Amino acid sequence: MDDASIQQALRQTDDLLRLRNYSRRTRDAYQNCLRAYLRHKDASAQVCSPENVGAFLMALYDRGAASQTVTLHFHAIRFYYRDVLGQTVHIPWKTPKRPQRLPVILSRDEVEHLLSVVKNKKHYLVLALSYGAGLRVSEAISLHVGDIDLDELVVTIRQSKGRKDRRTVLPEKLKNDLRSLIAGRESHEYLFESNRGGKLHERSAQKLFDDSLKSSGIKKDASFHSLRHSFATHLLENGVDVRYVQELLGHANIRTTQIYTHLTNPALKNIKSPL
Repeated sequence: MDDASIQQALRQTDDLLRLRNYSRRTRDAYQNCLRAYLRHKDASAQVCSPENVGAFLMALYDRGAASQTVTLHFHAIRFYYRDVLGQTVHIPWKTPKRPQRLPVILSRDEVEHLLSVVKNKKHYLVLALSYGAGLRVSEAISLHVGDIDLDELVVTIRQSKGRKDRRTVLPEKLKNDLRSLIAGRESHEYLFESNRGGKLHERSAQKLFDDSLKSSGIKKDASFHSLRHSFATHLLENGVDVRYVQELLGHANIRTTQIYTHLTNPALKNIKSPL
């Protein structure tokens, strides 16, 4: 397929995604998936062939792509044919079941130790607030000064995953440091600006966590998202109802939140090995 046809298909898809208020992240992901598909030797920009789509998806599997990646390609291709071109589409593809992996959790002592090695005050607040409020990395770097309510100890996350606003708790321990950080600043400014001004890059925040983890000597295969996992787990350990934890995390389905209950089962922790 020629590049002009591919570019036209990508423009049409992105226009419709924007009209439907899809996030920039989703739009970029769909563009990348659709571009890969349309460059496939049997792909057509005009007519959907279920057999060709299936062959493309199986080729992704054969190259070692994760089930989530293959599923994302499937949704992008279906969106193009069904929603952009208006075709009646039946692709006999069953979304593969995701492997059930427990999230990597840091203990309370490990979180405290991780934060203790961070000497830069702004860097400390990025990690401490992400843990203390249960934030995704994208949410932490997107916070504005006006999203922080020090009097009510509330953080407002605007238009996050699922294009929804939500509110979560602000740790009282960080109140004075945050007050100093936002003093004299306008509400529209990013809370954690980069050194060059403007929004802190997501990769920079992730590297900050990785460097802090390495400095702490903690050997777990943790990521920035482990701070959010740990927030949820520690709340449940404190006896907070799982429905409140769901609301603080912004999960649409409580089953997503309930995975943390597998990590907080006191009966399991009390069982001693027979060895």
